[in-house]
Amino acid sequence: MPFSALPLVIEPADLAARLDAPELILVDLCSAAHYAEGHLPGARHVTPARTQLGSKPAPGLLPAQADLERLFGELGQRDEAVYVVYDDEGGGWAGRFIWLLDVIGHGHYHYLNGGRQGWIAAGLPLSTEVPAAAGAPVALTLHEEPTASRAYLQSRLGAEDLAIWDARGADEYRGEKVLTARGGHIPGAINFEWTAGMDRERQLRIREDLAAELERLGITRDKEIITHCQTHHRSGFTYLAAKALGYPRVKAYAGSWGEWGNHPDTPIE
Repeated sequence: MPFSALPLVIEPADLAARLDAPELILVDLCSAAHYAEGHLPGARHVTPARTQLGSKPAPGLLPAQADLERLFGELGQRDEAVYVVYDDEGGGWAGRFIWLLDVIGHGHYHYLNGGRQGWIAAGLPLSTEVPAAAGAPVALTLHEEPTASRAYLQSRLGAEDLAIWDARGADEYRGEKVLTARGGHIPGAINFEWTAGMDRERQLRIREDLAAELERLGITRDKEIITHCQTHHRSGFTYLAAKALGYPRVKAYAGSWGEWGNHPDTPIE
């Protein structure tokens, strides 16, 4: 059964019927403990830290190209591959990985709604077998379109067709909880905390009424959506959610508040 007819966000039954597909690369971004305890059959574990640069002041920036080429080589990256990505936290790390796929220009991917919890709740089997690394590093071309740099975001501040989606907690947004040199938020940013977009009654699936909630806040599909948090982990979920809702212009500000709040010249509210 092909993946081509499926939407970006798929359900456990959709994946269960396609686990043997030769084009499938199944990526697990759960905790190491959960992966060891049991993961989806055939899934390769990616430690979430490998999706980030990891150095201060902006650990959320893109990893070095050589590190990405090593990572995707291990996963078996090839043009015809279809990635299915999941985690155990409602889509933060999985969404960040989907951003990486956009950065390398690989558009064939899906997110498993409900992640590991959804799979277990559906009564589907887990495995403890660990697949060997698929291969050597692969050459990648990195694309700038999925990412907003600090300079780009500053140049767009105040534009009528821009919505900045701040996925941090309300206390960080208001500047009460300060994790950088300066606290607060980017001027004009709209705060909608990442886990508020998840359905706690349905294994943290994306809320079915999320589009209406975002519309009410002014995060609308006619605007360019630039999303961020502190390190572009929580905003992995919001990047994924906006793409899943079909928003045509979505970028991640990967430097996030780690970069903005530590920079001497950035405007802050």
